[in-house]
Amino acid sequence: MNAITRRRLLATAAGLAATAGLSSLWISRMSYYQGPVTDHFDGTRFFDPDGAPPKSFWEVMRWRFSHKPAQWPEWAPSPFADTPPPRVDGAGVRLVYVGHASWLIQTAGLNILIDPVWSERVSPVSFAGPKRHNDPGIAFDRLPKIDVVLVSHGHYDHLDLATLSRLAAAHAPRVITPLGNDLTMTAHDDSIRAEAYDWSDRVELNDRVAVTLVPTRHWTARGLFDRNRALWASFVLETPAGRIYVVCDSGYGDGRHFRRVRDAHAPLKLAILPIGAYEPRWFMQDQHMNPADAVKALADCGAERALANHHGTFQLTDEAIDAPEQALYAALDAEGVPRERFPVLKPGQVFEL
Repeated sequence: MNAITRRRLLATAAGLAATAGLSSLWISRMSYYQGPVTDHFDGTRFFDPDGAPPKSFWEVMRWRFSHKPAQWPEWAPSPFADTPPPRVDGAGVRLVYVGHASWLIQTAGLNILIDPVWSERVSPVSFAGPKRHNDPGIAFDRLPKIDVVLVSHGHYDHLDLATLSRLAAAHAPRVITPLGNDLTMTAHDDSIRAEAYDWSDRVELNDRVAVTLVPTRHWTARGLFDRNRALWASFVLETPAGRIYVVCDSGYGDGRHFRRVRDAHAPLKLAILPIGAYEPRWFMQDQHMNPADAVKALADCGAERALANHHGTFQLTDEAIDAPEQALYAALDAEGVPRERFPVLKPGQVFEL
């Protein structure tokens, strides 16, 4: 095998890690969640009774070696960069889009990070795999004191061990995550203060803020042999300004996941919904919404308004870098939904409730 072929294979394996939850062929020995059988855990693996299983290895390979990804610019900088205040007290909520699925939410004296990724690549290796096309919207050394981190699942573009270690060293936050992902974190760095919870668990973050983990139409893995050995979730964050529904990664299906959140947690002040990493549809539709799906999800969950995420930073799939934003506005126009009800922020942009 020559050096060029070897690099291509490594890049392919690393790309699979982020887009389909597959790592390279080097798998470290890991401990996995052990617990009682439930309606979404069979004693070994988690599953979504109303979802779809992940694509097979051969379907992954078919996509990986037949797709024709759009050409992204090498660098697509955001015109924004934020320096957050130390705290936000009172009844307000300040949200900053960091990029991809990463957010800083400040409210009620708490600083909360969602799926924080400050690494250059989302990959099991540092030299291959999807890399950033713009800087995080907040420089790491400009973060305020971080109290809580919410990590939705184990895919590399959401659970970034290097960033979690940096946060543990600099801020020592609580890390709230679905069952099993805590073992991934602490196996890497036992200073990460990971707490693992099941679907429907409610966790108090202080006397005015709480988070509930809710089912989402997705799956997880970090290796070839650990599919769904950990759980995945979305979050409903209770704040003084109202409830915020945070969806970091999800397919749409028939919309029942979103309607169930509406039924259990309405009224929702805001929904954060993914709009990117959706082409080709034959491969991605069960795990990633496209912009038209996101507009339907907004209607289903009943939130007053939405913010877009999961786009524009890492090229994980085939669509162009600006395609999600353009398609979202087209879908909003087609449904008669005002564009200002579902804006697309750039990294570093601020939104306040």
